[in-house]
Amino acid sequence: MADKRTSKGTLHFLIGKMGAGKSTYSKKFSVDTGYILISEDEWLAQLFPDEINNFDDYISRHCRLLSLLEDHIKQILKAGSSVILDFPGNTVETRTWFKAVAQSANAPLVAHYIKASDEKCLAQINIRRVEQPTRAKFDTPEVFQKVNRFFEEPTEAEGITVNLVE
Repeated sequence: MADKRTSKGTLHFLIGKMGAGKSTYSKKFSVDTGYILISEDEWLAQLFPDEINNFDDYISRHCRLLSLLEDHIKQILKAGSSVILDFPGNTVETRTWFKAVAQSANAPLVAHYIKASDEKCLAQINIRRVEQPTRAKFDTPEVFQKVNRFFEEPTEAEGITVNLVE
């Protein structure tokens, strides 16, 4: 007999500048809740090894990955499991995409906004460069400044539930 679940999972995603601690938070959140974690960094490393050398390379692979995962995420949510996406929801455009995915699965959406100063982010990026040398050429203050130019704080007008993490 088929399991006919009526409840939907919740789609969780992250907002926060580069180096704010989004991946650290998402891993802990996944362990604490038992929700399915989908990590952009892990998928990109597996699908596109040695192909991301600059910000434009990242954007191209990021868009391809979202396209690949969209139906998969919807199926997980419709099956009643919650998902934490370790993907940066740092622009209105990206958050609109997350919102559309959740709506099409008839699932709630929650953003976790990890608010951190530029100084804290840069300090954490420096630590990450040492701990993960393969990321050192991308995790630089120059890339941080370039990426940070696109960062848009969430607003109430977006209609997204935001959990502020400080």
